[in-house]
Amino acid sequence: MSSPTQPTLDVQALGRQLMDAFSNGWSKGAPDELVSVFSEDAVFVETPFTEPLKGLAAIRNYWADVPYHQSEVSVSTGEIYGVGPWFSTEFKATFRRRRTGEQVLARGAIFCETAGEKIVEMRMYWHRWNGGRETSLP
Repeated sequence: MSSPTQPTLDVQALGRQLMDAFSNGWSKGAPDELVSVFSEDAVFVETPFTEPLKGLAAIRNYWADVPYHQSEVSVSTGEIYGVGPWFSTEFKATFRRRRTGEQVLARGAIFCETAGEKIVEMRMYWHRWNGGRETSLP
């Protein structure tokens, strides 16, 4: 229940706030900013084919490793679509692989469930092009 001085954000406004922090944290290689959008017991599903990461510590460990592998990162998200506690958006991420120098483009969608003003579940569906080639390589 919200207090009269703290109105609850509608899910579209909340989704925009959360996705801005998420994409900014990913772009800057700032895992603490990125994971600030998740609740302590959140679930993160990177792709439909990966095991869900459960809890903030597991999610932080995943994203803390990303800056060691990605440089020149740019992440943007589209319009937020929301209903009830759920919202979704499209995203585009570009980065260069640190090990090979290969340019990567990933486009996809993010689906989130919220509780309070945090994400309790995030599922990502995306496709990646490596070095300008369509490929399913990670």
